[in-house]
Amino acid sequence: MILRRYINKEVAITTAVVLGFLVVMLLGGRLIRYFGMAAEGGLDIGVLFTLIGYNLPYFLELIFPLSFFIGLMLVFGRFYEDREMAVLNASGISRGRVARMLLPLVIMAFVAQSCITIIGKPWGVAKATNIWQEQSVLEVFDFIIPKKFVSSGDYHLYVGEVDDNREYLKDVIVIQMPKNSSIQSINDIATQDAEIAKKAQALAENVPSELLREQDTIIYAKSAVQIPSSDGVLRLDLHQGRRYEVDAASKKYSRIGFENYRISLAVGQANELKPMKIEGWATGELLQHLHKPANGVTLAEIRAELGYRMSLPWLIVLAVMLAPPLAQVRPRQGRWFRLIPAIFIFVANVLILISLKGLVAKGRLGDWAYPLVLVLLMLFAMYVNYHAQLMARLALNRQNVRNDEQG
Repeated sequence: MILRRYINKEVAITTAVVLGFLVVMLLGGRLIRYFGMAAEGGLDIGVLFTLIGYNLPYFLELIFPLSFFIGLMLVFGRFYEDREMAVLNASGISRGRVARMLLPLVIMAFVAQSCITIIGKPWGVAKATNIWQEQSVLEVFDFIIPKKFVSSGDYHLYVGEVDDNREYLKDVIVIQMPKNSSIQSINDIATQDAEIAKKAQALAENVPSELLREQDTIIYAKSAVQIPSSDGVLRLDLHQGRRYEVDAASKKYSRIGFENYRISLAVGQANELKPMKIEGWATGELLQHLHKPANGVTLAEIRAELGYRMSLPWLIVLAVMLAPPLAQVRPRQGRWFRLIPAIFIFVANVLILISLKGLVAKGRLGDWAYPLVLVLLMLFAMYVNYHAQLMARLALNRQNVRNDEQG
């Protein structure tokens, strides 16, 4: 009983330390990238740590089994290095029995990994995707950097000066390079001054339509304010400026002066947002669409994602089967001698499951491949466990045969 508690405690503490180190290392790199995006105006600094939190299950999905395996390797390696395993074997406690003492911890780790894979990661991916979609329709005032261009859809915005409250812009230049321009943009002129709108419409009608199709629009205004909107569309009211429509090929342009002009920045409507990745689908939703695919996702992709989620928790079982034999070291080798090769072996097993997901999603293999591959990996782990015993038994049999022949 004391030995069981000791082993479970040591493995749990070591796993927690390794997991914390790997999470800090990986999330640190992601955090630096997000800070760079925030500095460039591509991400609101207020949601930065929230986004990191939602991405945590995504990292834990593969980091947790690896941390558990490394924890097992370090604990069993110390047992071999300090001759504790030799003492246990001399007392009648085999290596397999020591591994079976970890059953409570293995069950807890298996359940935790299942929750991360089946519930946590899809939830985190969905929440993170929603944040990125919300960022695409945030108020442009949050991203504006004076005397630098910022982009929103087909618009490129330059601001000379922003007031302290970030509510008023000065010396505004808006460049629009649409894929297919038309005189419908005249309708965006603010309705507060009907006379200016009427004159602008009259001037626009005198511009040949063949020029408008390929023209870029440049708008200059002395000032601008943002119009509150609840539909996700960003609207700016420009004051005292000019609107140019320039044809790069013919060098011709038309100019319209205005006192008030309203533009709607093309930041994307809700129905134009990218569909949720299949990694963000809840497991229950995947099961519902198992016989009726939707949202542009094929049946093979749904089965590949389901099989992948159901397979990853078995990495915990695979870790406890591989670690004890791989951690065995000879005298004076040290427990670090076989750690790196063992990590490569375990990572190779993980990569097999990842590549299998791609093959099933492309329809090259059926979802039956997941249980088959897991069985093969378990057989490989059993071979690693009993390889030395098999070789010793074969050598003993050969020696007995030779002795019989000589006798």
